[in-house]
Amino acid sequence: MLKRILVIALGVFLGTMLSMGVARQAAFWGLWPNRELEQSSRYVREVLKLVSENYVDAEQAELTKLTESALQGIVRSLDPHSDYMNARDYKMLEEEISSQFGGIGVQVELRNGNVVVIAPIAGTPGARAGILRGDIIVSIEGSKLEVPTLEDVVGRLRGKPGTKVKIGFERPSTKADYEVTITRERIKVESVRDVRLRPDGIGYVQVTQFSERTGAEFIDALNSLNAQSMRALIIDLRDNPGGLLNAAVEVAEPFFNKGELIVYTQGRRKNDRDDYRASAPEPALTLPVVVLINAGSASAAEIVAGALKDTGRAVIVGERSFGKGSVQSILSLRNGEGLRLTTARYYTPSGVTIHEKGVMPDVEIVMSPAEDQSVRLQRARDDVLDPVEFKKRFDIEPATDRQLEAAVAVLQAALILEMETQGVPAAAPLTAKRP
Repeated sequence: MLKRILVIALGVFLGTMLSMGVARQAAFWGLWPNRELEQSSRYVREVLKLVSENYVDAEQAELTKLTESALQGIVRSLDPHSDYMNARDYKMLEEEISSQFGGIGVQVELRNGNVVVIAPIAGTPGARAGILRGDIIVSIEGSKLEVPTLEDVVGRLRGKPGTKVKIGFERPSTKADYEVTITRERIKVESVRDVRLRPDGIGYVQVTQFSERTGAEFIDALNSLNAQSMRALIIDLRDNPGGLLNAAVEVAEPFFNKGELIVYTQGRRKNDRDDYRASAPEPALTLPVVVLINAGSASAAEIVAGALKDTGRAVIVGERSFGKGSVQSILSLRNGEGLRLTTARYYTPSGVTIHEKGVMPDVEIVMSPAEDQSVRLQRARDDVLDPVEFKKRFDIEPATDRQLEAAVAVLQAALILEMETQGVPAAAPLTAKRP
C-alpha cells in the first residue's frame, strides 16, 4: 500500500513538473495566454460596459463608438505619428499613398464662401467636361451648397471609379449656370512638379510628397533635364511632409553608386535593422546639387536631405527641417480598419539620427511667416502671375524667394569654380530668377 502511495505521489510530482515545463514553453512560444494582457483587456471591457450602460446619452455611449474612441486613444498616446484608423480613414490613407483616387480631376479652393475651381487636371473627366478655371460649384446631385466646406465638397466629388456624379456650376465670366454629369475615373496626382531648366543650365524640380509613383516621376524629371544639358540641380523639398521610405530612397538613389548606403532604420531590437542601399547599375550623378528645405520638410523629405548632406552629395539651403525621424508601418486590421504605428527610427549613412533634431542647412536662410506663406502660394499658384491680382486674390504681397535665390547663387559659384578648374573661361553669372 505504501509503495502504491509513493508511486502515485511520484506521478503527481512528475506531472506537476511536466506541466510547469509545458507552461514555460507555451509562454515562451506565445501559446499560453498573456495574463497581464488578459487582465488589462478585462478591465477595459468592464469600463466600456459601465459607460455604455450608464452614460446619460445612450447614442454617444454606443459600444462601437466607444471602442473606436478607446483604440484611437490607446494608439495616439504613444506619439503624434501613430494612429488607429477606421475603414474610411484607412481607405483615404491608401489613396494618398498611391497618389490615386476616384474623382473628376479638378483642383478647388474655398474663396469668399464659394468652392472655386483652380484648374482642371489635363486628361481627366473634369477637363473633358469643359470645366474651366474660376467656375464655382453651386450644387452636387441637385443639392445646393449653402455653406460649403472643402472637406465636404471634395468628399462628395470623390467616389468609386465608374460611378457618376451630377454637378452644378456657375461661370462668372459669362454669368451663366450649367450642370454636367461626370463619370468618375481613377485620378493620378503628380508629386514631382514644376520641372524646368533655367537659362544658366540649372535645373529645378519640386517634390511635394513621397508616394508610390514619386521615384519614377523624379527619374523622368532628371532624364528630361539631362536631355536639355542640365549642369546643376535644385531639389525643392520645402513644405514636403514626407511619405513612403522606399520613395525617398528612390529619389536619393541617382546620386549614389550601386551598393552605397543611403539610409538605415533601427527598431526596438538589435537585429531590427534594415539597410537601404542604391541598387541602380548606372554610375552616380556628379553634378552640383542644392536641396531646399524648411520647417515643413519632414520624414521622407529629411531622409533625402540628410543622406545627400551626410555624404557630401549636396549643399542644403534654407531652414532646419521638422525633425521627424521615425518610421511608421501600416498594419491592416479586420473590417477594413488599420493602424499606423511607429516601429523604427531612421539614420543617415554615418549613423546620425534626425528624430527631434532635423537637418541643419549648410546655408541658413530664415524667412518670416508672411514670406513663407507668400512664396508657398506663388509656388502652388503659377496661374496668378500678376502682382496686383495676386494681392487682390490672396490679400498678401508677393514676396521674393530668398531661399531659392541663395540656392541659385551657390550653384552658380560651383559652376564658375568648375569651369576655372577645367581651364574654361567663366561667363558672368546670370541674375537669379524664379526657375
